[in-house]
Amino acid sequence: MKYPAPPVSPCCDIEQGCVFSKALLARTATCELARRLCADEHEVLACSSPAARERCGSLAALLHERARAALRLPRPGKPLIHVHALRLQCSGLAALQQVVVAPDADVHRLVTGAQQQHGSLAALPWEPLVAAAAIWQPRRRPRPEAGASPGD
Repeated sequence: MKYPAPPVSPCCDIEQGCVFSKALLARTATCELARRLCADEHEVLACSSPAARERCGSLAALLHERARAALRLPRPGKPLIHVHALRLQCSGLAALQQVVVAPDADVHRLVTGAQQQHGSLAALPWEPLVAAAAIWQPRRRPRPEAGASPGD
């Protein structure tokens, strides 16, 4: 079954772009297939495997479809702003790591392992996955010490 392309923000809209680039750039996940490319004046992450990119795209589309209400995402057809895409990617991958009991957050290994364990990405246990994604919280940045100037 072919799923629609995952919603992306315009900044990452390159043909071979990494579907989960926001999570990788936020350092909440890694991927052995991600490669850095220069696009115009900025650096982007690309996927070195078209087949893996398609699987990640299917997972991202399923995550968006099934977790939209729980994550308070815009309705289908509306573009995701950066903060929504970041939350969807980071929380979805963290939840998937919990559900498939993976030792690390490597996207390629997570998606491949989930597909092998459940037969297909659509057959994942979506109820606990969405529940885990909904309670996910980003890491807190350490606060600067009192009396320290911002440039220290």
